[in-house]
Amino acid sequence: MLLGLGAVGVASAGAGLGTTAFFSDEESFTDNTITTGQLDLLVDWQQTYDYGQGREFVSAHPDHDGDGEQSLVIDDEVVRYSDFPDETDENSNGANIPLLDCENIPPLEDANFGIDPVTGQEMETLVQFSDVKPGDSGEITFSLHLCDNPGYIWMQAANVSDDGGASTDPELAVDPDNLGNLGDAIQATLWYDEDCDNVYDEAEPADIMLTLDFSGSMLYNQYGGVVSTDEIQVNGTTYDETTKIDLVELGARQFVDYLQAENADVQVGVAYFDGENNDDVGPRTGILQELTSDLDEVDDALSGLRQKLANVVTGPTNDPDVDEGDPDPFSNAGGIATGTFIGEGIDDAQEELDTNGRAGVEKTNIVLSDGESFNGSGPSEFSSPEDAAESARLDASGVISPSEPSPETNVYTINVNGSASVLQAMAGPAGESGGDPLFFNDIDDPLDIPSVFGNLAAQTIAEKVIMQDTLGNILAELASGDGIPLDGNRATAYDELSDPADAAGRDPFAGDGVMHCVALEWELPTTVGNEVQGDTLGFDLTFYTEQARHNDGSGMEQSPA
Repeated sequence: MLLGLGAVGVASAGAGLGTTAFFSDEESFTDNTITTGQLDLLVDWQQTYDYGQGREFVSAHPDHDGDGEQSLVIDDEVVRYSDFPDETDENSNGANIPLLDCENIPPLEDANFGIDPVTGQEMETLVQFSDVKPGDSGEITFSLHLCDNPGYIWMQAANVSDDGGASTDPELAVDPDNLGNLGDAIQATLWYDEDCDNVYDEAEPADIMLTLDFSGSMLYNQYGGVVSTDEIQVNGTTYDETTKIDLVELGARQFVDYLQAENADVQVGVAYFDGENNDDVGPRTGILQELTSDLDEVDDALSGLRQKLANVVTGPTNDPDVDEGDPDPFSNAGGIATGTFIGEGIDDAQEELDTNGRAGVEKTNIVLSDGESFNGSGPSEFSSPEDAAESARLDASGVISPSEPSPETNVYTINVNGSASVLQAMAGPAGESGGDPLFFNDIDDPLDIPSVFGNLAAQTIAEKVIMQDTLGNILAELASGDGIPLDGNRATAYDELSDPADAAGRDPFAGDGVMHCVALEWELPTTVGNEVQGDTLGFDLTFYTEQARHNDGSGMEQSPA
């Protein structure tokens, strides 16, 4: 028997002397109640079980009709897990609903833990299978949503028990002491399920274009380019303020560096788009870096984006590589080009994929913007960014003028307080329609830009395995100390098992409700015999969070200075 018992969610603010006063919250699974504070962690999940009939939905949260498949009603329409399959993965039959957020996830007290499909018994806890046989397997993908404020998250276990249970003659013949052997017998994997589809994804070759907004609103204060008066260090230079383009540089370079560290089979290039001035002969768009497998070259191209953007926006030749623009965010940028030509930037990137992309390799175009397309003071009319994105996603038969034919391409979009409706409509997988929320990243706080690039990088390579061992050993690790510290940005170099919780490579999770998924898969191998008959493995699972502000991520065992 597998028993997964979890704990209630707790949020509190310590007020006593000599105790840590960090706000904290946790969600777990025991008596289906949750109390939350100003730091709010919400969890949803989809669980499947294979007892010889293939994977079946067992329990989910939310599950509006109690059939075991994650579902809820949004705007009078039923939205289901199975509405979001990964079309490129034959093992994927859906994904945790990407439309779930801090506003529509029901409290855990409303959770329906489903029915054990083998015994027909109602389950009162998250995992409660009472007739597990060799060859059975199961999986749970948890979606974590940290609302309001950034925080560090740990995954924990408690009350782990491995009991020999009722003894039978066949078991006693091989296990005369009737020991609890189930934890050591079950093989398990704990990993970051980046696309939240309950399936571990291997790496695939890819050609990737980063298509970046180089308009003045990404840098200059008078157009909203300065997002914080806090200093920031970029490429060895410390600036007294933080701009959007600084955060793009950090995130994009981190994206590239992570792919390089993982020896990913990728080519990466960079395109940019701006507006147009009245004496221009066309919109200011172009290729900053051609597609290449030399990721050092890409990293160089992404270095010093303040200056390169300024060269395009205020320089007389508008050449990103000719240092003639003024990169001071507080300088008078009144004479810059106006308008934003997102569609033309997409077309430039697609032409690069068509010219230098590899045959038979997946193509991806990641488009970041803080605005929407509009005409500048020059003579050109902007082309529809939705049409350009549709032309990028589809084959030659779906091309919409003025775009040219290019390979079918996954289009991911990152909206930084821009036109969310336009950028969401552009987002979607190769060969499919737009408006896919799995491909759309909506950022309310520009400080979250690096973490979004990190998540996209993690989707490009094989999903990161946190631990692969017996379920007993994984539970022991989760139950040790503060548990396993999770990383809010998988593109950083952090080892959850060996690095300290406050290591520089571990990032907090952004507090904007962005969905991060952690998965646990288990299997009782067919090689296991009578020694596990009647055994019961019980455990609690908990996700715990602490505020990131004034906190180095050390965890609950830390002492205040």
